[in-house]
Amino acid sequence: MERKLKAFERLLTIMDELRLSCPWDRKQTLESLRHLTIEEVYELSDAILDNNLEEVKKELGDLMLHMVFYAKIGSEKNAFDMADVLDSISEKLIYRHPHIYSDVVANDAETVKQNWEQLKLKEGRDSVLDGVPQSLPAMVKAYRMQEKVRGVGFDWEKPEQVWEKVQEELKEFHDEVNKTDNKEKMEAEFGDVLFALINYARFLEINPEDALERTNKKFKRRFQYLEKETKSQGKSLHEMSLAEMDVYWDAAKKLE
Repeated sequence: MERKLKAFERLLTIMDELRLSCPWDRKQTLESLRHLTIEEVYELSDAILDNNLEEVKKELGDLMLHMVFYAKIGSEKNAFDMADVLDSISEKLIYRHPHIYSDVVANDAETVKQNWEQLKLKEGRDSVLDGVPQSLPAMVKAYRMQEKVRGVGFDWEKPEQVWEKVQEELKEFHDEVNKTDNKEKMEAEFGDVLFALINYARFLEINPEDALERTNKKFKRRFQYLEKETKSQGKSLHEMSLAEMDVYWDAAKKLE
């Protein structure tokens, strides 16, 4: 514990020094750091999906720097400092874990989540969905909204029911595509298909964002193999047929 505290104190000291002496660090504001923080979160996400623990460590360090930076700016504004930030999250964790710090019983993760959502409503939120950030990517937002409403009992009972909903939405989308050129209606039905598929993935305990990103990475790997091999043989993708490209694509699949 002492080593951890010293390491954290060292980072806080460095932040104080940089804010005082470095022109770039002095210039930063909460707003200017925002997009950089988002970028760091995505870099951490990449490292996690790649199961690269060394990179996870580095990206966590970058994120920790941002947290310290925000707290430093907050202290300069006489709004809050790092102690306030840490005390606040500690108090919230204790309050939202009454099964640990009080006499509430919760023997499984699902009950804990339900209790968590109920406590949030007691804190003054008008809706369980108020805690879902508006700026989240659409797929992540859909997944989180579904998780939130499940916490108050608004959910299907069995995966089979959700799969039936997926098939229903697919049919409605297909029917709309076949009967009209109304892009707005087709888009609406396609959105329903995606929402239902995300719901089904949740029931299967599959994170749809992670699943799609792994597919993205797989596609990138295979296509770059195709590019590399065709280039090494003096061929151009623009001059090749799809059947010819499929030969390299299948070879890339076999390598995996």
